[in-house]
Amino acid sequence: MMSRPSFGRPGPVIPVDEERFHERLRLFVLFRTLQVLGAYGFRGYFEKKPHFLASVPYALGNLRKLLQKPFTDYPYLNDILTKLATMSQFNNIAEDKRLEVRIFSFAYKKGIPVDTTGNGGGYVFDCRAINNPGKYEHYRQFTGLDKEVIQFLEDDGGVTKFLDNVYYLVDNHVKRFIERKFTHMQVCFGCTGGQHRSVYCAEHLASHLSDRFDIKITVSHRELDIEKIL
Repeated sequence: MMSRPSFGRPGPVIPVDEERFHERLRLFVLFRTLQVLGAYGFRGYFEKKPHFLASVPYALGNLRKLLQKPFTDYPYLNDILTKLATMSQFNNIAEDKRLEVRIFSFAYKKGIPVDTTGNGGGYVFDCRAINNPGKYEHYRQFTGLDKEVIQFLEDDGGVTKFLDNVYYLVDNHVKRFIERKFTHMQVCFGCTGGQHRSVYCAEHLASHLSDRFDIKITVSHRELDIEKIL
């Protein structure tokens, strides 16, 4: 017959050498820091992802803090890491020069979003030709982020054809802007209330571009007061 565990009675207190604990903890922190540097280096230098390169100097800053107290038990490793942490080519923060595409959803009655980058141009797509879920009472509580509205729009089918044309235009524009090393582009989707159709289209264009291009993407649903970065 198995004995039942005793609850409520504290076990024996195990003494801890505080100095040894902190010394061993530093090794775990060092190991994790090197893992991060390895990931940033691989994704940045080998996969050519500039946003990972931009994070390398910050990780090296953490390494320098650790090395303020040398790892005397590992002199060779400590020497290599010290040299790495002080190499200028790895400590200059790389500027992310990728094209940034800013995507907006909005209501026409409140005006078209202003391009604050000073670049001008871009696209404004009118979603009001798409069947509007907002004219039905059931859908007024939802937005283009909700499955109920998504299902309505996709079952109707008009939004799919609309976005196929949008994708064709914007894809070619993005390719050309990347070739010409432009830094900003803006795409806006407008509808009656800025809640259903325009939100759906903005979300799907952002996802489409993210899958196809190595660019920065920001999505702003102006009337919902939602902004995010992909």
